[in-house]
Amino acid sequence: MATDTLINATAADYLMLVIYFGFVVGIGLMAGRQVSGSLDFFLSGRSMPAWVTGLAFISANLGAVEIMGMSASGAEFGIPTVHYFWIGAIPAMLFLGVVMMPFYYGSKVRSVPEFMLRRFGPGAHLVNSLSFAIAQLLIAGINLYLLGSIVHAMLGWPLWVALIVAAAVVLSYITLGGLKAAIYNEVLQFFVIVAALLPLTLLGLHKVGGWNGLKDQLTAAAGKGGAAPAAEQLNSWPGQALSGIDSSVLSVVGIVFGLGFVLSFGYWTTNFVEVQRAMASDSISSARKTPIIGAFPKMFIPFITILPGMLAAVLVTEIAKVKAGGTVPGGSSGSGVTYNDSLLLLMRDLLPNGLLGLAIAGLLAAFMAGMAANISAFNTVLSYDLVGDYLVKGRDDAYYLRVGRIATVGATVIAIFTAGLAANFSNIMTYLQTLFGFFNAPLFATFILGMFWKRMSATAGWVGLVSGTLSAVAVAFLSQDAFGSLSTGTIPVGGQGAAFLAASTAFVVDLVLSVVVSLVTKPKPAAELKGLVYSETPREDLVDAHEASYPWYRRTLPLAGVALVMVIALNAAF
Repeated sequence: MATDTLINATAADYLMLVIYFGFVVGIGLMAGRQVSGSLDFFLSGRSMPAWVTGLAFISANLGAVEIMGMSASGAEFGIPTVHYFWIGAIPAMLFLGVVMMPFYYGSKVRSVPEFMLRRFGPGAHLVNSLSFAIAQLLIAGINLYLLGSIVHAMLGWPLWVALIVAAAVVLSYITLGGLKAAIYNEVLQFFVIVAALLPLTLLGLHKVGGWNGLKDQLTAAAGKGGAAPAAEQLNSWPGQALSGIDSSVLSVVGIVFGLGFVLSFGYWTTNFVEVQRAMASDSISSARKTPIIGAFPKMFIPFITILPGMLAAVLVTEIAKVKAGGTVPGGSSGSGVTYNDSLLLLMRDLLPNGLLGLAIAGLLAAFMAGMAANISAFNTVLSYDLVGDYLVKGRDDAYYLRVGRIATVGATVIAIFTAGLAANFSNIMTYLQTLFGFFNAPLFATFILGMFWKRMSATAGWVGLVSGTLSAVAVAFLSQDAFGSLSTGTIPVGGQGAAFLAASTAFVVDLVLSVVVSLVTKPKPAAELKGLVYSETPREDLVDAHEASYPWYRRTLPLAGVALVMVIALNAAF
């Protein structure tokens, strides 16, 4: 064990971690006893109540993106980072629950790619399955890299050793209990994460003299080095600090269309990692309410992720120096302090031992939740959509259950290597948004057109997906830095603005080519589109007949309405 660790943990902190890991593995063992077939392993037997799947839905996303990525962006950009939640998440989550979940749940598909198979046939299905599988391995690597960084920061172990140890813990409970173990652990992890990060936020605000004190200190440090002006850091609109676009009008367009529509709807409505949690619900009513229930805690998570990042920018000497354009040796990667270290360093400076152990457990919980969600979605798609549909057809249920468990091990091993890619980005959100632009944006264009336009053909499905993805990759290469040193800089947009542009391009290219190709190819007969296209599906198939008798707070539309009003109020306030 090295002596120059980033965090000086004591025996009390390690005791908290041992207790937490005991619960995690115990849940995996208990859930494993309930796995009798592939439906139990991959979709939890479709037996979960809405409140459980709702918390799991949000906890599955409460991984690297929410914790380290959002705190890094909070330190770098300030308040505009809230757009990832209030513009880039809540509207799409409500749309998923109100409009799209009835199609997913009602059709009884086992995965989002399987829905593509029924709507567009094998071409689009194969493209979607492969791109989704690759994306999950890359994103699991992000979660694993940050999980390994915590272990490295605590113990001083070499990063590769920390990655292997962290991967082994996640592997243990996913292999044992499948999705049910992941969901139960995600509910536990949600409460652990909140309990860990809320004290950090409150202590930080107390130290800077409250919200006004934070604003004063950010204003005093603004404009130095690469830091944005104070007005851009302390107001969410027009969000130029985040988008990297000089024009205030184009910045708003980029955030609303690129992030709020293309990236957001592409992620939340078609990403099987999230949809899988809702599909594990016990009824169509529970499935629709899953993302809506998740929207309520989601809109307040910025106060325990982004706000600590902003606090780190003024309270942590190293982060303040980085923001002013300086370089600081060390950091969790060992190659220099970056914005990704904001939360760790703030914990080091503010939290007493014992409470520090709880915070570390919260971070580990977040990264395990994210990685477990990626891997449980990957093993489902690999087993059902790739092996079951193309490589080894017609085998018994036990065979595909075995494939799923082997895929879990394989994905964890591969994630150790893809974690190295994440280490090359000082702000993990830039890397993540670039990946979403490649994989989610074109998928959303195909989905939304195919769900509401019965004329769209099977050929258009795979042509749109491939062309959209390739166009996003091309924009990333032509941008300033979306591909790091490989980008040419031909298009003068960098950072997360480049990701927004790549995603928007993918969406438009996919949409236009899908329409053109559909007009010259043969569509699927209308009789085969029931449950797949809105106009061809009877309304009674899209709702739960019993929901009308529930009180308003248990019904889908009233809950969605309350959430929408609340998020509009938050946008107006900040």
